[in-house]
Amino acid sequence: MSTTIFLGRLIGLYIVIVSLAMLLNRRQMLAVFGEMTASRPWMLFSGMVATVAGLALVLGHQVWHGGPLAILVTLAGWTALAKGVTLLLLPADRVGSLMTTMGIERHFHLWMGGTLLFGVVLTALAFAA
Repeated sequence: MSTTIFLGRLIGLYIVIVSLAMLLNRRQMLAVFGEMTASRPWMLFSGMVATVAGLALVLGHQVWHGGPLAILVTLAGWTALAKGVTLLLLPADRVGSLMTTMGIERHFHLWMGGTLLFGVVLTALAFAA
């Protein structure tokens, strides 16, 4: 199994599981988001985890050719890295404001549905390869 297929399966299944859990527990997830953005230690920890995951993917899988699976895996790495750096650099209250601006609470199902769709596509491409 190639690295791209392994990462596609791993990241895809992770995204499907997490986004489904979030969709099924909207109220709890929004409460958790509110608590996390009020806590600088949680923002710091989340930022560190996302940054290391993103860096691992960006450094280990910088593939912009070879079909949609390879490109989606690479995009997932860059997205994780951008999220991690954002959480590390922005004050916690700014992250909360950014989430409000993005309409996370108002359009929660749309955001999580889009995330779920990305995970399903990534998983399907990885298992079909």
